[in-house]
Amino acid sequence: MRNWIKFPAAQGTHSRQAHADFPEEGIYERELGRSGFFGPATHMHHKHAPTGWVEWEGDLRPRAFDLNQLESQGTAVATACPFDAPVILHNAHCQYRLWQCNDAMTTLARNADGDDLLFIHEGEGELFCDYGHLSLVQGDYVVIPRSTLWRLEPSQPMQILMIEATNDSYQLPDKGMLGGHAIFDPAVLDTPQINDTFLAQQDENTWQVEVKRHQARSRITYPFNPLDAIGWHGDLSVVRLNWRDIRPLMSHRYHLPPSAHTTFVAARFVVCTFVPRPIESDPGALKVPFYHNNDDYDEVLFYHEGDFFSRDNIEKGMVTFHPAGFTHGPHPKAFATGRAHKKTFTDEVAVMLDTRDALTFTEAAGRVENPDYVYSWRPEDNDKD
Repeated sequence: MRNWIKFPAAQGTHSRQAHADFPEEGIYERELGRSGFFGPATHMHHKHAPTGWVEWEGDLRPRAFDLNQLESQGTAVATACPFDAPVILHNAHCQYRLWQCNDAMTTLARNADGDDLLFIHEGEGELFCDYGHLSLVQGDYVVIPRSTLWRLEPSQPMQILMIEATNDSYQLPDKGMLGGHAIFDPAVLDTPQINDTFLAQQDENTWQVEVKRHQARSRITYPFNPLDAIGWHGDLSVVRLNWRDIRPLMSHRYHLPPSAHTTFVAARFVVCTFVPRPIESDPGALKVPFYHNNDDYDEVLFYHEGDFFSRDNIEKGMVTFHPAGFTHGPHPKAFATGRAHKKTFTDEVAVMLDTRDALTFTEAAGRVENPDYVYSWRPEDNDKD
């Protein structure tokens, strides 16, 4: 445990509690926090929106990438092997890719660098792995433990967000006093089955395995299909979770921080899932994400489907990237809509990655960046929509 310097204090005109009952002359609340949303924090009240900049110079800025344009901009997303999928963002502890799997894999994959988390953005298909067979559909998360052998057979072209926990593993978040069945009950986690479909794919043909280790590749050839298990027992396996089985935490009087929606954790990052939920109903409660400085984490949001209530001009398949070091928050129209309580329910599904270490975006990402995103908080730009 870290022993933070703490000295609860207050100055000037302020609300009694975070994210609620703002003073009229200071409706723009800004949270300055450490250790994501778990450390000490102060809540400022401002006369103007903290995102009201008119000019920005330098590389540290909010960015938006339209991953739908990768192919048209010369980046091959559709590949036979997941390790050939383009890396969008990376650091020493994670790799963030988008992979288009159109056809059945003819070689097996094994990632010896760390666990993989797959999120099925589009399509469906069959997963075969060391542990058996799973059917996958849109909206599924799949955790693949390090060095697991696996392959996919799409029945519809599959577009997959892949997040590698480099030299690490995925675990479930600590749910504390909520209890282990909150957000999603571990009973909804599905594991592969040694069923007739799995047994039927076993053969004596030559198969090859692509192994990734230290970001380099090796190839192993077998005179048979190495997915030849006839059974297993234990508590290590591929697992599947669909976002529709997530029951989000809610508070009608208080806007919960993104950390309340954590789905998976690794040592140096977390993955959160935003799913449809009722919007706060208390008249004094903040109804959109609060302006905040997340000065210890980079924030990445992949937009899967729905109406993204805190952003304008964002479509599914896009990614926003907010590096640590500046204030960010809702777009002006979204903030005004929240104040007016025009919406009573969110209709969005998004996957958030928060990393403790700075991420680097790749050349492939740069080719599909919207350079004007940094100015999308200008009121005059939003008024044009």
